Amino acid sequence: MSVTFAVIDASVGETPAESNLRRELDAEVVVYKASEGEFPPSVSASEWRFDGVVISGSQTSAYDDRDWIHELTEWIRRVHRADVPTLGICWGHQFLAQALGGRVVDMAEYELGYERIVRLGDDPLFEGIPERFVSFETHSDRVAELPPGATTLARNGHGVQAFRIGSSYGIQFHPEYDRETAVWVTEGKDLPDDRIRSVLDGITDESVEAARASKQIFENFRRLAERHQPVRRADPIPPRTR
Repeated sequence: MSVTFAVIDASVGETPAESNLRRELDAEVVVYKASEGEFPPSVSASEWRFDGVVISGSQTSAYDDRDWIHELTEWIRRVHRADVPTLGICWGHQFLAQALGGRVVDMAEYELGYERIVRLGDDPLFEGIPERFVSFETHSDRVAELPPGATTLARNGHGVQAFRIGSSYGIQFHPEYDRETAVWVTEGKDLPDDRIRSVLDGITDESVEAARASKQIFENFRRLAERHQPVRRADPIPPRTR
């Protein structure tokens, strides 16, 4: 069975977000640049053909007052109610938590670089991933409160690193990053030179190799979407038009 994903590219401007996700997702991918006003059809529309949704990172904050974030919030709530498998990455993780009733706050610091994460429990999204693993992080916001009914799937010293609510998952880290993206993101941060140099020095062959284990999440999510049978419900909220 072939799987088709709607990828919500929430990044602003030209970034590696789309190419990274196309490389890692073993599926047909249709990309929508949400920050430029591109959205998939409503989940109840006849043209809906997606087995799952993947939401990328972004340079914005999930709580920013932007029209496209408000519109995307309405859209993802309908997708969640329809029980469509969804995976939010970094900003997407925070956005999902906020859209579904949680709370996102400014950390007043950056988590940046290859960091250690502890998996909790045995959710299928983390099948084959060690209890303690490494992945690249780049964020200054965090999920302070999960949506009601959500389960924490991974943590580290900075807080929630993964959660699940129904068929929706959020992961704070970036398993899709390659070495070039890690360098590009780090060099673009407005941080003290010594902090940037320290992070760049940590982007080693060993760190890149250690982080490969976290990439299993994409294959696991594909399998979840392939096996899942979403319950299609009537969409009570009409889609906004531009």
